[in-house]
Amino acid sequence: MRHCGEGVYLRPMSCDLKGLENLSIGDGTSLPKGSTIYCTGATCTIGKKVLFGPKPTIITGDHRIDIIGKHIIDVGEDEKLPENDQPVIIGDGCWIGAHVTILKGVIIGAGSVVAAGAVVTRSCEPYSIIGGVPAKLIKMRFSPEEIQQHESIIKTK
Repeated sequence: MRHCGEGVYLRPMSCDLKGLENLSIGDGTSLPKGSTIYCTGATCTIGKKVLFGPKPTIITGDHRIDIIGKHIIDVGEDEKLPENDQPVIIGDGCWIGAHVTILKGVIIGAGSVVAAGAVVTRSCEPYSIIGGVPAKLIKMRFSPEEIQQHESIIKTK
């Protein structure tokens, strides 16, 4: 792995993990049974104290689909474009619900909640609550004043 923090709980025998050299997991995070993480040519960074529901899927890459005269499966890694592989970042203290799919290029802001079954194709601000297919902002967890208070408290812990 690129980085594995302290107190990380990982079940490698019950997870499908590819591209471990591009995977970083922060302190106190636990990957549940049935996790699927595919780090293609891009990194996946999971912050500290991230809570996952069952069977999350995170994919940092995509297939190139615009080459005439080739089946998609025949397109080689050397033919990929930079936009085909993009990093995924999950901020500290997030809760990722059951059966969530997070796709390439997404940044989930610190302290956010992703509702069960969501397909996340776009980034969200810290302390967002998002859900749906594709995921959209439902509401913010805290007001701006509450965010400042929350962050000042958790920094001391």
